Amino acid sequence: MRITAVTCVKNEGPFLLEWIAFNRLLGVTDFLFYSNDCTDGTDTLLDALAARGGVTHLPNPAKGRNYQMEALKDAAKQPVMRDADWVWVADVDEFLNIHVGDHSIPALIAACGDPQAISVTFQFFANDGVWAYADLPVIGQFTRSHNPDLWCAETAIEVKTLVRKDFPLQYYGAHRPFFKEKLAEAKRPRWTDGSGRKVPHKFLVAANPRRIRKFPAGGARAFATLNHYALRSLDSYLVKNDRGDVNREGRAFDDTYWRERNDRAHQDLSIRRYLPRLEAALKALKADAEVAALHADCVARHKAKRDALMADPAYAEMYAHLKALPPYPPGEYELMQELGLVA
Repeated sequence: MRITAVTCVKNEGPFLLEWIAFNRLLGVTDFLFYSNDCTDGTDTLLDALAARGGVTHLPNPAKGRNYQMEALKDAAKQPVMRDADWVWVADVDEFLNIHVGDHSIPALIAACGDPQAISVTFQFFANDGVWAYADLPVIGQFTRSHNPDLWCAETAIEVKTLVRKDFPLQYYGAHRPFFKEKLAEAKRPRWTDGSGRKVPHKFLVAANPRRIRKFPAGGARAFATLNHYALRSLDSYLVKNDRGDVNREGRAFDDTYWRERNDRAHQDLSIRRYLPRLEAALKALKADAEVAALHADCVARHKAKRDALMADPAYAEMYAHLKALPPYPPGEYELMQELGLVA
């Protein structure tokens, strides 16, 4: 079975080897990376990995700011996608945690009854007081999240989707594929959640714009969960903010994204089942002297960027503010204050 993972990256150098090694454990055979405007060595490391096989690295074709959608449009034409039995569209901070069989993508497909698409629900993992960046597997460092079936006040949580080659594709979306609106009902794809259940009808046909990429999470993770490490360490979150288009001059920093994802009410250690094999796979990748040196350079640049940002008063203030925030999602802490449960 050929499984292609496709993703877009910008300054993700320190995290590439773990993501590639982990997905290979799941059964991913090929990778398609699109990069843009990298300054931390991401593109150089990807070029080296591409030279060794199994990785395709292309510049992002976007002419404007819609990097992901333009890349996915281009990806649909690439041989590594067309020749795949299954396609997995995900980001480098997302790890598919499979709970059945040998914990691989083929095991998940079998458990779900070999449908044409499988949408797996996110679980957002908190920073949980990890301030300093460390060159260690992300899946081993962060173990706490929100209630898996409830995120902030939402019972519907976003998904990412595995897509089989015979899916009646109109185009790939970042969270789910789309088929033509007028496709006959009999030709609509067989599509399940991460428990092998049919996805809700309105999600299937993209009938509700507010839930076009999510559905209720209750009971949806029996076979698989999508662990999303959107925050990682506070050091890395600082660098992540600089990577984007955040401009804080003249306005207050919005901490909502951090607060929504830094709910540590629930502990989930299940993905650590992969750690022994992941560490062995990383050791094997780093046995290649050039790959090891390029990875180390990405790590050094990541740390240097963090140090440079902390010399900027605006970023230092942001760092201190986030570090001091209580680990509750928006609304919950305010309610606890109102009830007199916290000062």
